Amino acid sequence: MLARLACGALGLALTGTPALAQGFSFVALGDLPYGSPRTAYPPYRQLIGSINAHKPVFSIHVGDIKSGGTLCSDEEFAAQKAHFDQFDPAVVYTPGDNEWTDCHRPSNGRYAPQERLGALRALFFPARRSLGMRPITLQSQADLMPEQAQFVENRRWMHAGVLFLTVHVVGSNNNMQAQVPGAMEEYARRDAANVAWIRAGFEYARRSGARAIVLAMQANPLLGRNLLEPFPASSGFRSSIGQTLLPLAADVNVPVLLIHGDSHRHRMDRPFDFNGQPLQHVFRLEVPGASDVQACLVSVDLSQNPPFAVRLIEPASTP
Repeated sequence: MLARLACGALGLALTGTPALAQGFSFVALGDLPYGSPRTAYPPYRQLIGSINAHKPVFSIHVGDIKSGGTLCSDEEFAAQKAHFDQFDPAVVYTPGDNEWTDCHRPSNGRYAPQERLGALRALFFPARRSLGMRPITLQSQADLMPEQAQFVENRRWMHAGVLFLTVHVVGSNNNMQAQVPGAMEEYARRDAANVAWIRAGFEYARRSGARAIVLAMQANPLLGRNLLEPFPASSGFRSSIGQTLLPLAADVNVPVLLIHGDSHRHRMDRPFDFNGQPLQHVFRLEVPGASDVQACLVSVDLSQNPPFAVRLIEPASTP
């Protein structure tokens, strides 16, 4: 069986907003493939086959295209680019920590993290288009904000009245790692760019009349919270999520869906609040990953309550 219902569905009925002519479905996945080529690649390729069979309008891979204990080599990157080339139609990718911030580890090959980030940018982010067999046109922060020209990975596009936005926010506390040389400086630059990109995205959604906003990133932003603060000063997600995304989301009257990976536990919920008030129109989808080789088929129909529904896609069975 290629898909099974999972987690139910959550959503918000919109009032005074014209319904879309029809709904659509896209796929979200991440933290795949994990492991050696011999063990990890076959089920991942079967999953890609299942995704293609469902004919989504596009797929979004939220990062960690390798496990945290494997080499960050050019050969590994090329293998994952080849996997993206098997997606039909398009796939949009945003980086995870395993493919660059953690590459200084001995098990990863002692690479320089920022050099690996440069390699990712060169290979995986062609100008103005996605990956996949039938790429779609995208806008990038690098094109729209010349002062942020290096951030080619931050992308956005509209589909059927919904704004999609990728933001380069990663695990390992968003690279806010004082013990890693150069990490804090890199974090500060990218964090400022992410804040600017999120703000620009919400403004673009307002101007264009978007009926929903979907934001995709790698990190689980709720890791590291404490009993007093969800985003303490030690959190690498304080500025981009706690002080930017959530206030902006609180101020819009359209549904907002945040998609992430990182902690490998599939869930669909509404965990966020702002100024002590639950954000009932802000949803969180965490994709499965690692040993749980599945993807999420997300159906969007803003004429319905709820507007988002999620089904899990399993790897195709071999004969």
